[in-house]
Amino acid sequence: MDGREFRKLGHELIDWVADYRERVERLPVMSPVKPGEIRARFPSEPPQAGGELARALARLDVDVVRGITHWNHPSFFAYFPSNTSYASILADVVASGLGVQGMSWQTSPAATEVEEVVMDWLRQMVGLSDAWTGVVHDTASTATLCALLCAREKASGFSQNGAGLQGLEAPLVVYASKEGHSSIEKAALLAGFGKDNLRLVETDEEHALRVDRLEAEVAADRAQGRVPCALVAAIGTTGTTAVDPLAAMAALAKQHGLWLHVDAALAGTAMVLPECRPLWRGVEEADSLVFNPHKWMGVGFDYCAYYVRDPEHLVRVMSTNPSYLKTAQDGAVKNYRDWHIPLGRRFRALKLWFYLLDVGVLGLQARIRRDLANAQWLKEQVDAAAEWERMAPVPLQTVCLRHVPKALLGDEAALTRHNLELARRVNESGAAYLTPSLLKGRQMIRVSIGAESTERRHVEALWRALQQAAL
Repeated sequence: MDGREFRKLGHELIDWVADYRERVERLPVMSPVKPGEIRARFPSEPPQAGGELARALARLDVDVVRGITHWNHPSFFAYFPSNTSYASILADVVASGLGVQGMSWQTSPAATEVEEVVMDWLRQMVGLSDAWTGVVHDTASTATLCALLCAREKASGFSQNGAGLQGLEAPLVVYASKEGHSSIEKAALLAGFGKDNLRLVETDEEHALRVDRLEAEVAADRAQGRVPCALVAAIGTTGTTAVDPLAAMAALAKQHGLWLHVDAALAGTAMVLPECRPLWRGVEEADSLVFNPHKWMGVGFDYCAYYVRDPEHLVRVMSTNPSYLKTAQDGAVKNYRDWHIPLGRRFRALKLWFYLLDVGVLGLQARIRRDLANAQWLKEQVDAAAEWERMAPVPLQTVCLRHVPKALLGDEAALTRHNLELARRVNESGAAYLTPSLLKGRQMIRVSIGAESTERRHVEALWRALQQAAL
């Protein structure tokens, strides 16, 4: 392909993306294909001659779109909002066009310095003090792993430089809510703590961590000769967006010398609103913090914001610095390869820059307030409806509900089957997509509101679809 053909196909592809986004509301939200159906549309052997890209673009609708679950559909209410704004798409094109490898400052100074700028903008947007320094990661899963690695090395006196955890006399322990994200458990295992040294703490009636149970767990571990090491606070749990009591957890962490990591993967976006910031009161006492602008905000996947109060400690834990990576500017600049697990890095900062230039802070705040209001509207409908039960508070944009017919009262097995069938009917209808889940052993349906194009009418249509499916 030469430059002329690239221009031609590029224009066609941008037109195709714009057309797709304009018609996505008319498509079934969840992909209706069966396993293997898309694969069967492709040849079993690779192309030999090449020169067929134009043909592939022409077949996107036939061979690919049917197998897509449309995360940017206005009736996508599953998992979490994963908004990919037009501005973010354009930034991805630029990043790919530049082909930047931003592993160090020298390999592309702009990749480092634009990231410094936009991560500081983001810090200001969510009301964090200038004690925090941010870096772009891929996902909250790897950021949480980095946090636990930093906690491990702080508690063990940098054991990685010697025998590692195998050389310690007493095991290190990690604490988190039972309602915390599964990535916390995964990070604890990958960081070498071991499942026996992970404490998933009971939650209260609002599904937030119980500090009294946490205190009991810490005391028991100390009495048995273990070393409390790290505490993860969930601000917006995955299941219900429950908010752990961060200020009380921070006080306990300080008392026992625990590393405090805050997982606000989705809820961090809400902190762009000053009125939401009381939800993470105490955050300034934490050691590390993660949230995902690729959830709910509008920056396309992947873009994870990881903030630390002691970047020197992070670099000491993550850096290897072999001779072939050393540059004359080391020591005077940030080499972001030393701020996370991967060596290579894309120019992701362009996505946040483009997005903020497009919508501005005020535009983003208006959309978040719209989503919060839509969630409160649905909450009110559920609370007012006979035979419907809301399963959790609604501090943000997720509403957890289930249908409880009188005939099934007290029969949890039957209620599980009934609500799974209800969700299946809605999802397979193509009209909307939502997520069945369990909350403390009880079946529920999660409605996660926040796609860029989701308006009140889409939430109203979902509520009608739920009621119809329950008949």
